[in-house]
Order: sequence, then C-alpha cells, then structure tokens
Amino acid sequence: MRKFLFLLSISAFPVAVQAQEAEHEPCPPAEVTPLTEVCVTPDGALFVPHPRRSADDLGEPVPVSVDDSIVFGDMVRPTITVTANGLATPVASTGQAVTVIDREEIESIQGADATRVLQRTPGVTLSRNGGVGGFTGVNLRGANSEQLLVLVDGVRVADPASPGGGFDFSNLLLGTASKFDILRGSNSTIWGSEAIGGVVDISTRGETGASGNIEYGSRDTLFASAAAGVDGQGFYAGLTGSFYRTDGFSTAASGTEKDGFEQLALGGQVFVDVTDNLEVFAHANWSEGDLDLDGFPPPTFAFSDTLETQETRRHWGDVGFAYYGGDLTLRGAFSLSNTERDNRDAAGTTTFASDGESQRVSLRGEYRAIGPVTVAFGAEKEWTDYSASFSPDGEADIFGAYVQLGFVMGRFAAHVGSRVDDHSLFGSNASYGADVSYGFGDDWRVRASLGEGFKAPTLFQLLSNFGNAALQPEESTSFDLGVEKGTRGRGTHVALTAFRRDSEDLISFVSCFGVASTICTGRPFGTYDNVAQARAQGFEAEAGFDVTGTLRVAGVFTLLDAEDRTTGLELARRPQVSGTLFADWETGLLARPSTTGLKLGADVRFVGESFDNAANTVRLEGYEVVDLRAALPLGETLEVYGRIENLFGADYQTVAGYNTAGRSGFIGVRARM
Repeated sequence: MRKFLFLLSISAFPVAVQAQEAEHEPCPPAEVTPLTEVCVTPDGALFVPHPRRSADDLGEPVPVSVDDSIVFGDMVRPTITVTANGLATPVASTGQAVTVIDREEIESIQGADATRVLQRTPGVTLSRNGGVGGFTGVNLRGANSEQLLVLVDGVRVADPASPGGGFDFSNLLLGTASKFDILRGSNSTIWGSEAIGGVVDISTRGETGASGNIEYGSRDTLFASAAAGVDGQGFYAGLTGSFYRTDGFSTAASGTEKDGFEQLALGGQVFVDVTDNLEVFAHANWSEGDLDLDGFPPPTFAFSDTLETQETRRHWGDVGFAYYGGDLTLRGAFSLSNTERDNRDAAGTTTFASDGESQRVSLRGEYRAIGPVTVAFGAEKEWTDYSASFSPDGEADIFGAYVQLGFVMGRFAAHVGSRVDDHSLFGSNASYGADVSYGFGDDWRVRASLGEGFKAPTLFQLLSNFGNAALQPEESTSFDLGVEKGTRGRGTHVALTAFRRDSEDLISFVSCFGVASTICTGRPFGTYDNVAQARAQGFEAEAGFDVTGTLRVAGVFTLLDAEDRTTGLELARRPQVSGTLFADWETGLLARPSTTGLKLGADVRFVGESFDNAANTVRLEGYEVVDLRAALPLGETLEVYGRIENLFGADYQTVAGYNTAGRSGFIGVRARM
C-alpha cells in the first residue's frame, strides 16, 4: 500500500516494484510510446511510472538505479511539497520558494532539537528563552514568529489562547517528525490566516517494521524515540513515540540554578483503502511537557533564578478521506487541536492557566479541466475558543474559500488564485496569489511568485481585558524572484532568490497611561491596535556540491533588511546576516551509503548582530556555532552515533538575558527492524 505517504503525509515517494529478480523489457522511446510499464533504459536504469497517473498525465516516470537490487535512493523520490497549493505537487512545478527536509537528513543531523533542522533553511532565524523546552520562535524572511502558519499532518497547531496566537517550536521535538516542508513567502490564498511569513508543514513518521534510537549526553540529557507500522493489503497502521529529559542549565544568564525540561509525545495514524479510488485516514497525537522557569522575583524584580514551572499538554489530530479519480482529487477532513498550559510557583500553586482549542472542517480538491489546465479549490470553516486566567472567555469562527487555476506543460508551470475569508468578529478579507516556473538548459529554472497574506487578530487581542474588538487583520504583500539549478540535496544545486514583503495594519500593544482616547476607555493599562507597518527584503542563496563521491558540501545564506516603517528602526531580533554551512563525508559512496563505513559531518551556524528590542537600545552580538557529527553503521540494522554541539563553547544570546548551551556532547544508538 504505502501510497498514503506520497498522497497524504507526503513524507516519501514509495513505488511498488515486483521482486528484484524479475526481468523487464527495454524502454521504447518516450516520444514515440508513453512509458506506462516498468522497463530498462539503455544506460541500465529502471523506469517506474508515476503512481496514480495516466500515461498522458504530468511529467516523466521515475528513474530507479539498479544493479543486482533495486535502490530506492535520491532518484526515486522527486521532491514533493504540499505547502505550495495544499495538495501534493513537485517542487519544480511551482514558482514558490520551498525547502523540503526529509527523515534521512533529520537523522543525519541527530538529536531532538528542531532548531538544528530549521537552520538549514534560507531565510530562517531563531530566538529561544533558554535551553530546549524554552519558548522558541521562528522568524521567516523577517516576519514575526506569530506570522508563520505551522501544521502537523495538515492540522493547525498554534495555541489560540496565546496572546499572539503563534506556535512555540519548543513543543516540537524530532522523535516523531518525518519531514519538514517549508514555504517562504505569503500564501494566504491557499492557507488563509497566519500565512504571512510562510508555511511549515511537519509530517509525522509512518514506517513499516520498527525503528528507534536512544541517546545520552551533557546535562544528564536522555532522548529516545521509536516508530513502528504494519502495512497490509489496502491498510496501514503506525505508531510513534518519543521521550526527552534534561537537567538543563539556568535559563537566566545571571542565574546558577538548573532549569530542566521533560516531554513525552505519542502519535498514531491509520489509512484504509475503501475502494481503489477512496481512502480514509486518521491521525492522533498527544504530548505533555514540564519545564522549569526563571522569573522576576521580589524585591528587585530582576530576571533571575526562581522555582517556577510550566506544564503544557497538547493533543491534535484529524479524520478524513481522500478520493483519487481520473481527473478529480479530493481531500476532506475534520481536525482538532488543543493546548493547555499551567504555570505554577515554587509551592506548586497555579499562578496562570490557559486553554485554547481549534476545530476545523476542510475540503480541498483539484480538477483536471482540459489538457494541462487544472483547477484547485477548497473551503474550510474553523471554530476557535480560549479561556485564560484573569481574562474573560472568548470564541470566534472563520470561513474561507479559494480557487486556483494552474497550467503545467513540459517545464513550464503557472498558477493564479484568489481567496475570501469571513470572520465572525471583524468581517471579510480577500487575498490573491500567483506563481510561475520555467525550466531551461541543463536542469536550470527561473521562478517567481506574488502573494498576499493576512493574520486574523487573536482572541486575546480582541476579547481579553486588554482587547480591542475593532481590530482588523494584519496584511502583507510579498514577491520573490529566483533562479535555481538542480534539486536540493542532490548533485550540483545552486539557487539565488530576491524577495520583498510589505506589511501593514500590524497589531501592537499600546499604552493607555495618561492617554485620553476612545480606544483606551475601560483599559487603563493598555490595549491593542493596528498601528505598525514593516518591510522585509533581501536575498537568499543556497548551494550544494558533491565534491567527491564521498564528500558533499552545502550551505544557505540570507541577507535581510527588516525595517519598522513606522519608526524607521530595525525590527527586533532580525539579524541582517545569517546562514549555515554543512558537510558530510562517508567512507562509502554518498549515492549508496555503506552499512559498515564511518560517516562524519559538520555544521557551522553564523548569525550577525541585531537588536533585542523595538527601540533598538539593546544589542545582541553576532555569533558562530560549530557542531560535529559522526555515525558508524554496524551492519544493516544497527548504527552508533555521536556529536559535539557548540564545539568551541561560543557564549551568545538569541534573547537578551537568556542563557544558551555551551559545549555539549552526546552519544547514541539507532536500530531498524
């Protein structure tokens, strides 16, 4: 079965192939006869037609390297994205800027910390309050971390009860993650609210058989994860789980008391073929984490050691169907996401509690209208509610619908679409988007995209004691233009992208001390208002090369100018320069990894200086962090690995006053059955 991974989870591109000893006829010329069967090319490669596509449908069959066995390597998995148009499409068939990081790369990076994966994406910068488990915000192309739409298996997972409504990446560890699909640029045409900076979709692991790992290291840190699945005739069921605990270090840079973190996460998924064209599915995920906090104790109220804690409980999932007809694809689902938080003081008394929930019904589809012309469409209704200490409860709903026309012929692809959303509290909002991609020469292509984004005011901003019911959504218009050769992670890959995003009606907290205005009536301490504008522009560069058959070197670089257009100052925590260089070496060929040879790797992260605050009075110094990795396979099923993070003990901060980890060492073992 396993088609669920390509068509739904989109975390791999599996192709069902008969036993290796089967013989295949030579392939006829593609321009004479459509390649509809498995066949052998003149150079000895095996061609496997694309699953669920007719002979005259999109693209070419998938090449698979063969000798005495079939190797499902780089060539068998064209890079697939769902963030571009909401359904599976090859990255080369969209003009939008997309980065896809798969499970193989996640495992090579090692560890539980998602930031070490995200920093391999151009345009991404990070800020964290302390160690793993502390609040972690992701800024994409200079957008606020709360302007990034985050999905897990297509389910929105941001906390509706948080003031800004963003996603805290500290709640996401890598034990259950299979793939990161990251779109850079505004795309509310497809995704609606929150997609101002971009979209991140994380797929959970879906494996047949069983695999797992366990590692231990600095600060008494233990991380273990496992995945198992059963694949039958027209049926798949899988489970994932991870456990993480660490003694940590003092969150406050001025402190000495250790702040630890512990999280347990579990997940499952089921796919069942009802007919040849109809599949039903379900995902369910749960996590619970406990984090030690530092705070602002009396009498000085300076940030320092405290014995406060925070417990976060999350559950999310969906149930739905997918239909694959000759000319029509449909995917419908009901999803739910809930986040509960409890902050407690040293005596265990709850000092703050919140509960945010989102329920959503959605339908997406694509219809092949005439030849290369497709029509993508969708509609969704979301209900959100929240409760929080010291604030009245609140709820709202939003309905959105979109249509997108697509044209794909050969190496040319273009899309244009529009969307309308209607919110129960602030009214309607319209957005549009378009993109184009054209391939030429030896695996080159140019691409461009233009899109609008919007973010609805959060329930807290609208309805809390500080709320303003007159708020309007934040809005953005972005465009980018890029040229690219090859595919990320394979052979020679280079890409250069120029981008710009203008945002307006940004929501900020405004003080009401001594202010006599209507907006401050009944809110003496302050409220929220649409008062800010911003512009972010710059360049992103990517490159990767197989220097030899055993060594690959790659990297990403971003030059960013992010300005508050109201004040003329730099946006806080948006460094002008950032990037990551990474290299991997194996004793065997990179294209055919050895089951006994040593693997070595290194990552160098560099970030320029920035300001910690909007007033640009507190500076964050730039830094460089070097990580080293090693792994040694012991046969087909076992591998030992280890790494050193922050090799040279760089002393830096991503948020002023908050500590970061020094030199750290970890060792682990990974097994597959």
